Amino acid sequence: MTPSTKITTRAKTASSPVKQQLAPADSTPPKSMVDKVYAELELKIVTCDLAPGALLSEAELSKQFNVSRTPVGEALQRLAREGLVNILPRRGILVSSVSVSDQLQLLELRRDISRFIARVGARRARPDERARLREIATAFVKAAKNNDDAALLVADKEFHDLFVRCAHNVFALRTMMSMDSLSRRFWLVHRGGSREHTDSARLHGDIARAMADGDAEAAMQASDKLADYLDEFTRSTLDAQH
Repeated sequence: MTPSTKITTRAKTASSPVKQQLAPADSTPPKSMVDKVYAELELKIVTCDLAPGALLSEAELSKQFNVSRTPVGEALQRLAREGLVNILPRRGILVSSVSVSDQLQLLELRRDISRFIARVGARRARPDERARLREIATAFVKAAKNNDDAALLVADKEFHDLFVRCAHNVFALRTMMSMDSLSRRFWLVHRGGSREHTDSARLHGDIARAMADGDAEAAMQASDKLADYLDEFTRSTLDAQH
């Protein structure tokens, strides 16, 4: 692992409307207490309610959630596997830093996995999934037109959740889920003006439409363009420090 590069952020926390919009879309309870604790902690970390560098206590979290330490510990182990926290023996749990070098490594791997998912997803998506992809593509256009940050983030999360499921490959699903939270947090911390919103919305929408149309080649090309954009965006945050 290369040393992490700590960075100056454009925004310390996500606004409360964004946090509300990023919450689960329905009221269906999680399947287990571990899922519930994980979902709430993941949301707080991604939206920076729990800021990078914050020190957490398993005992305090158990009191906060009014549960035993077992589900909290399991949720923290899952967050650690996804790179959102670091478990420090005899010290506590540290929320991981937001790192340009880590994000670039993540994008390097994500490029090829996303290309695979775009290709097989375009071929395997069910009719209901294709219909939802078209709806999400429209939502991206509307969010960009209105410069609606919260709506864009909702569309982004819904797209990525559906994008990977369209491949109907459990290993691709597990791999992408481990990267999505880190990527969303990086974007929330560094998102900028309307041009970034428009570019991101357009590129995501192109993938969604190509997959909905069953055009595997167009979906892969659109995925590559998004990967190029995300790489450029990430490097620009590093340039801004100098």
